[in-house]
Amino acid sequence: MNESAHHGRIDIDSLRIRLGTGSQAFDTLQDVSISAAPGEFICILGPSGCGKSTLLGALAGHLRPSQGTIRVDGQPVSGPHPERGLVFQHHTLFPWKKVVENVAFGLKMKGIPRRQRLQQARELLKLVGLEGFENVYPAQLSGGMQQRVEIARVLINHPRVMLMDEPFAALDAQTRLKMQELLLEVWARVRTTIIFITHDIDEALFLADRILVMSPRPGRIIDEIPLEFARPRNADLLTSSQFTQLKRHCMALLHPEAKAVPLERLSPLGATPKSQLQYAI
Repeated sequence: MNESAHHGRIDIDSLRIRLGTGSQAFDTLQDVSISAAPGEFICILGPSGCGKSTLLGALAGHLRPSQGTIRVDGQPVSGPHPERGLVFQHHTLFPWKKVVENVAFGLKMKGIPRRQRLQQARELLKLVGLEGFENVYPAQLSGGMQQRVEIARVLINHPRVMLMDEPFAALDAQTRLKMQELLLEVWARVRTTIIFITHDIDEALFLADRILVMSPRPGRIIDEIPLEFARPRNADLLTSSQFTQLKRHCMALLHPEAKAVPLERLSPLGATPKSQLQYAI
């Protein structure tokens, strides 16, 4: 699974997305520029309606830029491609297919022989903690287990980039944390580039190498927050003083009526403190 570890660079330059027509047209994104290194985990954090899903839809190739460019490994994004895997909030599994067949479906479309594709599917199901559930149907699984299948379904195509649109938002808090920990374990193995959309500050801080914070619509990048928390991460991070400091900073950015604390005034990470259109808006 590490064969694509050197792939997945993303370059977005001066992106503008305008939706609607005539007098109903509006900008959902303006002047968005982002670079992601191969294998980087980036969370896009912003309020509801800021254009986060619009950005992901453009990266997936489902929306054309009104202005600007999107490139993956130097190639313009001109449409959907299996090398840019997409995971939604709600799974898109085929209810009439068994779990292993759902995961193997992408390889079936590539003409991979049945025995080979099912073997790869079983290996991925083991990776996401679903060994023994290969022959059940999606409806027989919990929401968290369904999302594990969805992640395996995307990974089987060896994507250079994984695009995740609030994939754990519908889960209860305990399951959500377990899924976040699982995602980090899987990502540590496969090292694909991840762009993860969320409006949950704790989730962004727990997962990312870097957080990009967006303004209300029209969405712009208003801050970039590098995270130096050690990996692997666990739930203890959520109660650390450094985590709380950065959370306070993010909350202030998302609520302009509050005053953000400049990052340079925060204690260094690791140191002791001193004191729907589908893609709309």
